[in-house]
Amino acid sequence: MRIVFAGTPDFAAKHLQALLDKGFEIVGVFTQPDRPKGRGHKLMPSPVKEIALAHNIPLYQPSSFKKEPNALDDLKALKPDIMVVVAYGLLLTQEVLDTPKYGCINVHGSLLPRWRGAAPIQRSLWAGDKYTGVTIMKICMALDSGDILHQKSLAITKDDTSETLYNNLAPLGAEGLIEVLNNLDDFYAKAIIQDEKLVTYAAKITKEEGFIDFTGDAQTIDYHIRSYIPWPYAYFTVSNLYLKVHKAIVLDSENNHGKKPGEIIEASKDGLDIACGKGTLRFTLLQLPGKKAMEFKDILNSRKEVFSAGTSVNTTKPEDCLK
Repeated sequence: MRIVFAGTPDFAAKHLQALLDKGFEIVGVFTQPDRPKGRGHKLMPSPVKEIALAHNIPLYQPSSFKKEPNALDDLKALKPDIMVVVAYGLLLTQEVLDTPKYGCINVHGSLLPRWRGAAPIQRSLWAGDKYTGVTIMKICMALDSGDILHQKSLAITKDDTSETLYNNLAPLGAEGLIEVLNNLDDFYAKAIIQDEKLVTYAAKITKEEGFIDFTGDAQTIDYHIRSYIPWPYAYFTVSNLYLKVHKAIVLDSENNHGKKPGEIIEASKDGLDIACGKGTLRFTLLQLPGKKAMEFKDILNSRKEVFSAGTSVNTTKPEDCLK
């Protein structure tokens, strides 16, 4: 079977590598153009591109199938039987979907129809879902609404972050993808139409949404924090300090010790305890601008006065802290 693979980040790269390890014929790879990264804004290849180059697979990097007609010509020239799409990040036209003999299939990081959209892993964690998973589906023009071919589920633990879920879902997705490709006719024959009544949408996450609202309950804020790891990290301010949160724990899910939401209860070597609308959170690993993440006790050593009990957080706008 002649397979064209389309994907960009590490999550997609793990699927591509799994297909290569199993001996599937990858006749071409599509990935997004190189993007500037780091302080030097140096153009860097995607993880998928690196694998394609390492295996001498024909590589294509259009910025758009609509604006670059030659991209469709390149795809047609590969004479694909099927196109596998994993976190590609570019819209596919109907002409693209119609080109492969068996159409296009996608690995999506949720149990569809729950969490269609750009950030299913983060949104499922933030919502407090008990389970997530991967869905292998046929691609149609409507967003993530194609028929379901196969699903695999995964329990979300109290310690999971978006990073750990990505790492756990990638091999699960690759496993499901291989099962589908090995028995494509059977899975196509048993495809399930999605129930539109059960649809939820996973909008792309933004840095602005990372600002912690302490009027919420401690457990929901904990979900929020963990969904923002490893990017872009949830944050709050104390005085003129802007602090990204790398680790926090629910110290008490019910009791906020009679304090106002956002009020510091205690700062000690064990962590920074802050009252929520309901319950208490302890922050143990934080990051100052331009610094690496540090244990709170190390930050406290030089800034005890900033973290005095009774001090309220988020009284300073984040942008003011970064001036």
